Amino acid sequence: MKIELNKIIFGEDSPFVLIAGPCVVENKEITFEVAERVKEITQRLNIPYVFKSSYKKANRTSINSFSTLGIRESLKIMSDIKAEFNLPILTDIHTPEEIKQAANVADILQIPAFLCRQTDLLIAAGESGKIINIKKGQFLAPEDMEHAINKVKSTGNNKILLTERGTTFGYHNLVVDMRSLVIMRALNYPVVMDATHSVQMPSNTDTSGGNPEFIKPLAKAAAAVGIDSLFLEVHPDPKNAKSDAGSQLNINELEDLLVIVQKIDKAVKNY
Repeated sequence: MKIELNKIIFGEDSPFVLIAGPCVVENKEITFEVAERVKEITQRLNIPYVFKSSYKKANRTSINSFSTLGIRESLKIMSDIKAEFNLPILTDIHTPEEIKQAANVADILQIPAFLCRQTDLLIAAGESGKIINIKKGQFLAPEDMEHAINKVKSTGNNKILLTERGTTFGYHNLVVDMRSLVIMRALNYPVVMDATHSVQMPSNTDTSGGNPEFIKPLAKAAAAVGIDSLFLEVHPDPKNAKSDAGSQLNINELEDLLVIVQKIDKAVKNY
């Protein structure tokens, strides 16, 4: 299936789309810096780009972890980015009540992995009419995503993306089964590889850790399997990021990775 967003196409062997940005809106300065730098890189490489960030991180390990600047302020920053850089926006939603406010800014509403079975949330998201990116839960087999698809489809909304982000592997670890990309694509929807959340070490202490050295190998391997979009959380100073400090890609490493992924993508899709 092909899903169109302005001039961006997900699916049908179109060039991969990059979904990228900082994990959460920490402040205006960092968020704008990332948007500007990633847009400049993707324009130079001719890679379609969707800006990603979260206005709120509802799933945090510790009560003391940073969650949000405030939903209104964070969405205002993303709205300003949309206007300033002419970029489509993707952001997470967590409750049906948040959807209307988020949909006023976002072009793609994302269902977090831990919430991918929440029927009320999936239905309310579908009713928004937006593109819905459903992250596969760490606890789900890829074929089980058909149930999440059907909940969104029940609203008449068929604009759905499916994202792989790793599967629980014992305690405090994730593993990526590349077969899941093939299995989910067989459900007839575009597939996304989240190469940054896939390297998390969940709830390792009072925060989630990660193995960022595996981001690049996973991104390249997924491109070789075949993906419609690559999802990366990027930050100018990952170690000091307020969320997912252990699993974001340093923005200085982004362009070299995209060059390689693009070569693989072209070889796989023959464009």
